[in-house]
Amino acid sequence: MDNLRIPGQGWLALLGGGEFSFGQTVDADFAWLDRTAPGPVGFIPAASGSDDYPRHFATYMREQFERELETIPIYRSRDGRRVRNAERITAVPAVYLGGGVTDHLLEALVETPCADTLSRKIREGGMVVAIAAAAQVAGHAARSIAPGRMIPGLGWLPEGVVEPNFDPGHDRRLRKMLAAPGVRWGLGIPAESAVLFGPDGVMEVVGTAFRVVGPDGDLEVLGEPFEE
Repeated sequence: MDNLRIPGQGWLALLGGGEFSFGQTVDADFAWLDRTAPGPVGFIPAASGSDDYPRHFATYMREQFERELETIPIYRSRDGRRVRNAERITAVPAVYLGGGVTDHLLEALVETPCADTLSRKIREGGMVVAIAAAAQVAGHAARSIAPGRMIPGLGWLPEGVVEPNFDPGHDRRLRKMLAAPGVRWGLGIPAESAVLFGPDGVMEVVGTAFRVVGPDGDLEVLGEPFEE
């Protein structure tokens, strides 16, 4: 399982989905926070565009984990280009990319100083977390909301793609992404599960995830046996 992610001393945590307010992501959140240095967590709301999401998530972080949350105000590409926002990313030990619409997050980050700073955090030490639709941006490519269209991801998994909220009984969308140019393998992460990529090829799974190589490959179970 070596060399699935970009090299470096930081961590990349991909969460399949789940509603934090119902306690569905607690195990996954404990896992990445346990590997995060002390200090506030930065939250990027670009995928949802919501002001309520970071406010409610801040309450959850504070009450459940005694962690403070700082919203990093990236909503569109001009925000991603602001040096001050890149500095905010650098200043926190972890950055959480909230769920929403993959296209919106990529439009705000691609080819910006903030995207470069997130990559640097993974390479040089720190934690980058992405949940649900936001987790797709980690791949070489991502599925657009436009039917049948693939869009470039941020490439933290250089030859991989990510399907969040994954159901192994319905894997057509993941296999379709595997046919995209430059993609060798795919990761399916069900809701309430997570995959953490650490330094030196370390990979840890919370719950169950699935890996498949090529569009016609067999699903490899990672972590615990999957329960419907």
